[in-house]
Amino acid sequence: MQVHWIDWTIIGIYLVSTILIGFLISKRASKDMESYFLGGKTFPWYILGVSNASGMFDITGTMWLVYLVFVYGLKGVLIPWAWPVFNQIFLMVFLSTWLRRSNVMTGAEWIKTRFGTGTGAQLSHLIIVIFALVSVIGFLAYGFKGIGKFSSQFLPWGLTPNQYGLIFMGITTLYVVKGGMYSVVLTELIQFGIMTIASISIGIIAMNKVSALQLTDAVPDGWNQLFFGWHLNLDWTGILDSVNTKIANDGYGFFGCFIMMLVFKGFLVSFAGPAPNYDMQRILATKSPKEAAKMSGAVSVALFFPRYMLIAGLAVLAIVYLMPDLGAMGEDIDFEMILPLAIGKFVPVGLLGILMAGLIAAFMSTFAATVNAAPAYIVNDIYKRYINPHASDRKYVYMSYITSLAVVIVGISFGFFVESINTITLWIVMNLWGGYTAANLLKWYWWRFNGFGYFWGMMAGLISSLTMPKLIPLAAAKIAPGLLTVSDVFYVFPIILILSLLGSILGTLLTKPDDEEVLKSFYKKVRPWGFWGPIRDKVLLEDPDFMPNKDFKRDMFNIVVGIIWQSSMVVIPIYLIIEYKVPLYSAIAILVITSLILKKNWYDKLVD
Repeated sequence: MQVHWIDWTIIGIYLVSTILIGFLISKRASKDMESYFLGGKTFPWYILGVSNASGMFDITGTMWLVYLVFVYGLKGVLIPWAWPVFNQIFLMVFLSTWLRRSNVMTGAEWIKTRFGTGTGAQLSHLIIVIFALVSVIGFLAYGFKGIGKFSSQFLPWGLTPNQYGLIFMGITTLYVVKGGMYSVVLTELIQFGIMTIASISIGIIAMNKVSALQLTDAVPDGWNQLFFGWHLNLDWTGILDSVNTKIANDGYGFFGCFIMMLVFKGFLVSFAGPAPNYDMQRILATKSPKEAAKMSGAVSVALFFPRYMLIAGLAVLAIVYLMPDLGAMGEDIDFEMILPLAIGKFVPVGLLGILMAGLIAAFMSTFAATVNAAPAYIVNDIYKRYINPHASDRKYVYMSYITSLAVVIVGISFGFFVESINTITLWIVMNLWGGYTAANLLKWYWWRFNGFGYFWGMMAGLISSLTMPKLIPLAAAKIAPGLLTVSDVFYVFPIILILSLLGSILGTLLTKPDDEEVLKSFYKKVRPWGFWGPIRDKVLLEDPDFMPNKDFKRDMFNIVVGIIWQSSMVVIPIYLIIEYKVPLYSAIAILVITSLILKKNWYDKLVD
């Protein structure tokens, strides 16, 4: 499509501004390691919350979510529980507070506070660095795929999606490498403002162009229903037959069982705490444990309404007006292209520039946050700890520049081999997180779990996440040809989880417990609940005034309320756009009630 010069001007101004910000604040960012990676822990919680939300407002995920709402309707908002999106509620309620109390720079450095400095702790430190780098590379490949597919629909130079991906990754690398966390946060605030304006505008366009009757005539029965039974029961026959093929290939037909598995998986992953990525960096960058909890709560408030205004608006416009274009693709239909197709057809001059700048900003935001998290592990946890522990701060910052570039190059290289957004998304959320869950769950809640258990649990999980997605389909193809669909990566998760859990438990029980003094220090500082009885008793013996954490029941209640609260913020913009008034009013009432409960039972009771 042709992009007007006004839109090009808006995009150009945005790109130049972000690069200038990175260079202008590079002096402040390069002051020392804490300034470069955590912004000196000077940002207010609400600024970090908006920054974190901006990092999650990525173009690749948005393309995936537009596809989900287009195909699955209201039920499509439940499928992102695969991440799981409600992990922010667990962080908000208690885990951000626990993590921030450690007062460290990275997730790998946190290992020392939990397992000490022995051999098991050294091995644990090494494996979490490896996992962090694997996950960062996965996220970079994920972002690379999305920005390339999006750009190829709009930019005029006739390049391939991968070549466009190279261009935008190069631009983003310039400002994030120079500016560190300061650059990331400041540019993310600008990016979030642009995306919010653009998203709400798209929602308004959809509301003006599509009536409730038009939408009802264009979708199958049940599309606008959030609630479900055991079967999906969405039949697109006669509307867009290729959607039925997509649903069958996705493997979501037994929808009730699928959602139960997502809830099971989601709770386990959420209890394990944040993975070592930009989300964890934002928590560690807050001023205090109390502000860490508020920051995680701010993410949900900032993210979901504007993002789903955009997602629902584009999905609805595509359903009503793009069926002929999509039908013309035949069996080769690419649902991930709904977003750029809808934008190209319905967004006017001027707003198109803002929206394109916003979506490019969304990519750059996620990419920048990911790149900023990666060198912290290489420089702080490998170079500083094992290679050059007495170097100057300037030397460490220069090493951060080099490692950032190296990580970007590796991430791009893997991006060339990714088949689709859906492929890399499912691998990250189901396989990689499956390998992370068991060991990181046990580290918070079981006192006997030691460094050796963590190492072997993570090692088993990491190897399984890299091999099982290939081995299981190959084995199934020989034993029962045609049994598995392409989305059966979802059902590999329990196998990876079990292997990782076995590694964790055997590694723990076949070795000695960790140093008791380390365990007591961790328990007193972090104050977790869980199976800490022997350590709790010894701490109380030494310090009778110590108050153990007795908030388990309140935290669990707040998590249930919080998930309902978050879900209401997801469905409200969709109900608003499709003019589904009774459910809209009900969702608003639920949002108000759950907000009042959380204010009284969570916010008012936050302590450092």
